[in-house]
Amino acid sequence: MYAYLDCFSGISGDMTLGALVDLGLDAAWLEAELRRLPLDGFALAAEAVTVSGIRATRVSVPVADNPPHRHWRDIRGLIEAAPYSETVRRHALAVFGRIAQAEAAVHGVPEDHVHFHEVGGVDAMVDVLGACLGFEKLGIDTVGASALPQGRGLIQCAHGVLPVPAPATAAILKGIPVYGVDTEAELVTPTGAALAAGLAGVFGPLPAMVVEAVGYGAGTRQLADWPNLLRIFIGRRADGESAVVEESVTVIETAVDDMNPEIFGHLMERLFADGALDVCWIPVQMKKSRPGTLVQVVCRPEDREAMIGRIFRETTSLGVRHDTVRRRALARRVETLGSPLGPVAVKRIVDPAGQVRLAPEYEDCRRIAAARHLPLRDVYDVLNRFFQQGGEACNLR
Repeated sequence: MYAYLDCFSGISGDMTLGALVDLGLDAAWLEAELRRLPLDGFALAAEAVTVSGIRATRVSVPVADNPPHRHWRDIRGLIEAAPYSETVRRHALAVFGRIAQAEAAVHGVPEDHVHFHEVGGVDAMVDVLGACLGFEKLGIDTVGASALPQGRGLIQCAHGVLPVPAPATAAILKGIPVYGVDTEAELVTPTGAALAAGLAGVFGPLPAMVVEAVGYGAGTRQLADWPNLLRIFIGRRADGESAVVEESVTVIETAVDDMNPEIFGHLMERLFADGALDVCWIPVQMKKSRPGTLVQVVCRPEDREAMIGRIFRETTSLGVRHDTVRRRALARRVETLGSPLGPVAVKRIVDPAGQVRLAPEYEDCRRIAAARHLPLRDVYDVLNRFFQQGGEACNLR
C-alpha cells in the first residue's frame, strides 16, 4: 500500500496520528500498543473535528507534569528493546536518528550527548512510534510526500526565541524540497520534519495512483488563510510500483595505509553482517606519496554508529568521515524462483520504463556451481537465458 503525505499546511506528529486515525486506525488499539512501552503518564485522545468545513480527526497526547527528557542514547535503547516488529523499530530509529543528527550539528555536541527538549518527552515518543505502528497496521509499506511549506517569524522554545523554521528543523530538512509561505507560524515541527524525512522515500507532486482512502489530521493552531490539516492519500500506484526509490543513507569513509591487506576481506564480511548496504575499497595516493586504501561504507543512518565502531575495532584507522545523503535506487525485491538448476534467489528489478529484470543472486549461483561442479559463469549464463526467455528451459551444453 502506498501513502502520500500532502503537507499543504505542514506536518507535525499529532497531525500525522490524526490523519492515520481518520484513515481507520483504531485509536484504542494504538494506545494499547504504546502502553507496552515503559512510558508512563500519557493518554491518547482522538476526536472528530471540522476545520474549514472539512471533517478531520484531531489526536492529542496529554502527559503528566514534568515528563522525563531523554538523551539520544536513552531513546535509542528504548526503541531497540521495544516489543514491535523490526520494521517499526527501524523506522522509529530512522526518524529519531534524523533529529539526533540535526541537534548535534546545531549545538556542536556528540549525538549520544544530545539532550532532547521539545522532541524528547513522552508525547514525541508516542507521536513517532505511534506513526510507525500506524503505517504498519494500515498495510502501508511505501511513503511519499509533497514539498514542505515553511512559515516565518519567531517561536519560543527551550533554547529561547528562535527563527522559523527552528534551526533543528532546518537541519533535518537538508536535501528535502521546501518552500516559503507568507504566514507567521511554525508549520513544520521538528517531529513532523523528522517523520517526513525518515519515512518518505520520494518528495514531489502527487503521483499517478489509484486512491482508496483519504484521511485528514487536524493541527491545534488555527490559521487565517487555509485549513491547518495534514492530508494523507493511500492506495496503489497507477503504474503498479514506483521504479525509483529515494531514501536517506549515510556514507562513511576512512583512508588506511598501514594495515595487513588480508584484514580487508574480513572487514567487508563483518560490515555486511552489521547491516551495511554497500562496501568498497578504492586505491588512493596518500600524503608522502604512500599508497593506501579508501574504505567506503554506505548504510542506513540508524546503523552508522555500528559501522564506525566496527571500523575502529577492526582496522588501524584513527578517524572517519561521515555524511547523510540522499540516494535514488531502482525498485527491487528478492524472491525465490524455480529454474532448470533448481530454486534460486533472484533480484527483481523494475526500470524507469516499467520493464522487469531478473538478476540471479551471487550466493545461490555459487552454491549451484559448487554442487554441480560447474563454472560459475556457466551457471549465470543458463539462469540469465532462462529468465530472459520468460522461463523457458535452457540446458547446459
